[in-house]
Amino acid sequence: MQYPQTRLRRNRSSQWLRNLVQETELSVNDLVYPIFVTPEKAAKDEIKTMSGVFRLGEKELVAEVKEAKKLGINAIAIFPVVPQKNKDEGGSYALDKNNFLLSRVKKIKDSVPDIGIICDVALDPYTTHGHDGVLNKKNQVDNDKTIEILCKQAVLLAEAGADFVAPSDMMDGRIGEIRDALDAESLIDTGIISYSVKYASSLYAPFRDAVGSSKSLKLKDKKTYQMNPANIREAILEAQLDVSEGADVIMVKPGIFYLDVISELKNHIDRPIFAYQVSAEYSMMKHASLAGIIDFDKVMLESLICFKRAGADAIFTYAAKHVAEILK
Repeated sequence: MQYPQTRLRRNRSSQWLRNLVQETELSVNDLVYPIFVTPEKAAKDEIKTMSGVFRLGEKELVAEVKEAKKLGINAIAIFPVVPQKNKDEGGSYALDKNNFLLSRVKKIKDSVPDIGIICDVALDPYTTHGHDGVLNKKNQVDNDKTIEILCKQAVLLAEAGADFVAPSDMMDGRIGEIRDALDAESLIDTGIISYSVKYASSLYAPFRDAVGSSKSLKLKDKKTYQMNPANIREAILEAQLDVSEGADVIMVKPGIFYLDVISELKNHIDRPIFAYQVSAEYSMMKHASLAGIIDFDKVMLESLICFKRAGADAIFTYAAKHVAEILK
């Protein structure tokens, strides 16, 4: 009988050896924790479509961030749940210097100064129509007028204490304009995480439920400004343009369905690449585990390892705190 000379199973024969030859590592340093914040002083409201994820008032938010930092999480991403009364067609509340998000950023910076704060730059939480920018007479998102607002929004967030602003709107040319606006206010140390590669995906629905934009979304999709899921060369071009305009980090969103995009960008872009494990990706795993179909912890860890293997330098995940506890 002819036996194989090369036996790859030798290096899988024990846990200590598997540890030594493991090619990809996952640590708490790879995690960014997205958090939904409300204007209430005290509130903890579970999101029905995202089991285990909550909208938090000020008191609960500070406690949550402190706990995250104790677990070793280096950065949080904050998303506001804006009351309907504060929304309008132009998203003007985003530029209100007294809006609750700015006060929450200041509170976190005072309470947990050594955690990174990332703030989304887009108008969808603030508009009655649910789109990321202002609409023109044709009911289309006006690229250039939207950029003017985003620049002001980014400056306000940076002045409040955001370490990174993260334009997620997908307007053409906004990275360069935002960089110029920040620099003009001497906010040269504020970084830009550009959602350069944000696809018009069906996987954002639970997020839109969380921030209250799903019911008001006109036209029902964002295909005129978010990317076609069928395209990958376009993703490279988007990222290259944003790097040329001053982006410090490139974001790919969604994540698990787009690992090939992350991998391809890693070969073309000389900036860190972050990936967002979006709301439905999280919820599908969570609800499958609640139905007894999968083991949530095992599948979540496997998914995050896959992000890293594909080339992601960091991952936004709603399970960040839970994963940090497992890794600890």
